[in-house]
Amino acid sequence: MNDILAKILATKRAEVTTARQMRSESEVLREAKSRKDLRGFARVIEEKIAQGKPGVIAEIKKASPSKGIIRESFNPAEIASSYAAHGAACLSVLTDVQYFQGSYDYLRQARAACTLPVLRKDFIIDPYQIIHGRAIGADCILLIVAALSPSQLKEFEIIATELGMDVLVEVHDRAELEIALQLKTSLLGINNRNLRTFETSLQTTLSLLPDIPEDKRIITESGILAVDDVKLMRDNGVEAFLVGEAFMRAPEPGIALQELFFT
Repeated sequence: MNDILAKILATKRAEVTTARQMRSESEVLREAKSRKDLRGFARVIEEKIAQGKPGVIAEIKKASPSKGIIRESFNPAEIASSYAAHGAACLSVLTDVQYFQGSYDYLRQARAACTLPVLRKDFIIDPYQIIHGRAIGADCILLIVAALSPSQLKEFEIIATELGMDVLVEVHDRAELEIALQLKTSLLGINNRNLRTFETSLQTTLSLLPDIPEDKRIITESGILAVDDVKLMRDNGVEAFLVGEAFMRAPEPGIALQELFFT
């Protein structure tokens, strides 16, 4: 698994070039601006936490580069409905096709099946993807510090904000955290999975906590598999979670969510 991230980003550049040839950015922008259905991704997370509950971003993911097919029986609308019925705050939907077997249609289907806000989970490297994300219904986009320069991060945050979307900025280590803290977004994701090796450790989140200002909403991502993992994070003041694989492997994803967070 030698530097998976670099390989994915090279594929993204080719994908964006192709997409621009199929539909102009101005055309996609008109579609994005015509939508009046934002659901308030960050707001809903805060509302859950204000009620004393964890803010769970439940992920819809068919496969991954490291694990292959995670869920054979894959119906995004059914999964989204199940999550919504069992306490999720928001959805995260993989739209990367080549490496995660995602789809833009999966995001559309999941969003149409419930009232939860939706994160477009992808590798954003170009403004076109942000605009397209809103056009297909995303309420939030992911910006990965490991994939972007500081100037790109700031530019992309402005573009997303102008379209009314929230931004989840994702870090993996202290150096990336320093860059992420220059952004205005309150949503700070700490990915416990190393994107270059795909190894996972919850210590990644815990080790960064002392360096994070109180006005940031910490979202721990990857490796939350057991009730003890949730307790460890909440005992350390982390109240928001992005979880996918643990739910995707369960017969009923929403029930798995309820058992992990609400029993």
